[in-house]
Amino acid sequence: MAAPREETRGLFSQGVRAVLGSWAALQIAVEHGFGGAHGREKAEWMVGAVEQYFHSNAALEPDEVEDFLAEVLNNEFDTIIEDGSLSEVSQQLQSLFARCQCGGGPALTEAIARLVQRQQEVGQAAAQAQPAQGSSSEEEEERPEEVMDCSSPGPPPDPPPAEDGWTVVRKKKK
Repeated sequence: MAAPREETRGLFSQGVRAVLGSWAALQIAVEHGFGGAHGREKAEWMVGAVEQYFHSNAALEPDEVEDFLAEVLNNEFDTIIEDGSLSEVSQQLQSLFARCQCGGGPALTEAIARLVQRQQEVGQAAAQAQPAQGSSSEEEEERPEEVMDCSSPGPPPDPPPAEDGWTVVRKKKK
């Protein structure tokens, strides 16, 4: 009887890793170093923390999971998520946990495989979005250099004296 319990724990762990790995907001925070130098390690720790949170709390409400994820992201990555993905991720995690508790079997394995595939797609998109070090953007490469004329025209010439002998005095520019 212990083997199915361990199997579902392993499947849930894989599922949590896949859900968090396919969460674009978390991946952006990791890729851009919001978590500091150890952002990848914090993301891995977050998988274990979420798994432990589900196993040690019974009958979690969606808001509780959402609040937990928001708190971890704020504390560890200095990130506040306002794009609505927190509720989506918390629902995915709760659904996954419920399937694991019921012993979903092949359907559960298939769902995790889809999540892993999505995780890989998000990883590839994040890698393509991050420009290579030292390269410039295409706009800079396509635009020809413009030469600027920096020579000053100098002071305007003095106007000739008026016919009646008076000289017009112009105001100096500041």
